[in-house]
Order: sequence, then structure tokens, then C-alpha cells
Amino acid sequence: MMGYYIIAGAIFLVSSYVSNKLKSKFEFYSKVSLKNGLSGREIAEKMLADHGISDVEVISTPGQLTDHYNPRNKTVNLSEVVYNARNASAAAVSAHEVGHAVQHAKAYSWLKMRSAIVPAVGISSKLSNIVIMAGLVLSVTSSFGSSILLIGIVLFAVTTAFTFITLPVEYDASNRALAWLKHKNMVTKDEYKGSEDALKWAARTYLVAALGSLATLLYFVNIYLNRR
Repeated sequence: MMGYYIIAGAIFLVSSYVSNKLKSKFEFYSKVSLKNGLSGREIAEKMLADHGISDVEVISTPGQLTDHYNPRNKTVNLSEVVYNARNASAAAVSAHEVGHAVQHAKAYSWLKMRSAIVPAVGISSKLSNIVIMAGLVLSVTSSFGSSILLIGIVLFAVTTAFTFITLPVEYDASNRALAWLKHKNMVTKDEYKGSEDALKWAARTYLVAALGSLATLLYFVNIYLNRR
């Protein structure tokens, strides 16, 4: 298990670094006021209108970095600091979340795929670690334990696949957001650079999560192969 703890520790350190960097970037660019004076809500509503989307509502949600698009009730949920703010960070976040709404409206294939496996991910994320640990313990004394371990690995593989499917969804939403901000002249050059930098670090959190999940999966697969 020492190898697992080393991998988990390394992933935790990298993830913490990226997360802290993301928070500092958003805090820094939250001090860059928009020349157009629009709030995050207003930017989101304008981007929706420019894409001909009239059935999506922009609402405020509690917390920080809790921004998301909900395809089930078609709402762009902006955290309070983004919803009311008028800065480069708010512009980046609100446009990014609307990017997901645009994906939904255009039936973007990667978003459809991610939505389709959400129920399976919900089950596998709850059971995989429990089943894997049970399999590791039982495989020491019986071949039955190896079968349990394999089931746990398959469950974990579902969550790993989800993290990689999420990558193109997030990167595409950012690309849509930045393209709209630029082509519609919603931000100045400096504001655009800030929005681009903030979204770049946001995307890296998903990349680190995917690579960390893959490393953990490969570690468990290696254990399984050695115990067969």
C-alpha cells in the first residue's frame, strides 16, 4: 500500500498547488474592472441572447467557485461573487458556464456522452474504493478476493473515464467563452488576457484530476496483475 500512499500524496500536492494557483488568479483578476461595466449576470444573459438561447435562466448560487450549468433545469448558476461582480474573473466564469449552455443547445457530443454516464459514475464513485479495499484484503488469502478487486477496478475505471470525458467539455466551453468575449468586443485586450489566464488555470484542475485518477487506476491494475 506504500505505493498507493506515495501516488495519493503526489496527486494531493499537485492538486493543492493548482487549486491555490487558481484561487489566486481569480482573486487577482477580480481586481481588474471591466470597462463595459457589465456584471457576470449581464454578460451571461447577453451571451445567451447572442446565441439565440431563450430557455436558460441565469441565477445566483451560494459559495465561491460553485459556478456551474445545470442541463436538467437549464440554469446557469453563478456564485454570488461572479453574479454581481464586474471584473475580468466574473466575465471569464460567466461566459464559460454559458459555454456549457451553448454546448447543450447544440447537442455537443462530448457533453451528451458525459451526461449519459453520470448515473453510472454516481454509483461507481460511492462503491469503487470500498470494493477495491475489500478485494485487496481478501485477495491475500483467496482467489475470490482477486475477483472482488477486479470488480472494484472496473468501477473505478468508470470514474476515470468520466474525468477524461470531462476534459474536452471544459476546454470547449472555455474556447467558446473566449471566442465570444473577443469577437463581440466584450473586453479589452488586458481584460481578455486576464480571462484567458483564469480559465487556463481552471482547466488545469480538471487535467490534474484526470491524470491523478489514471495513475491510481494503473496502480490498482498493477496490483491485480501481480496477485493473479
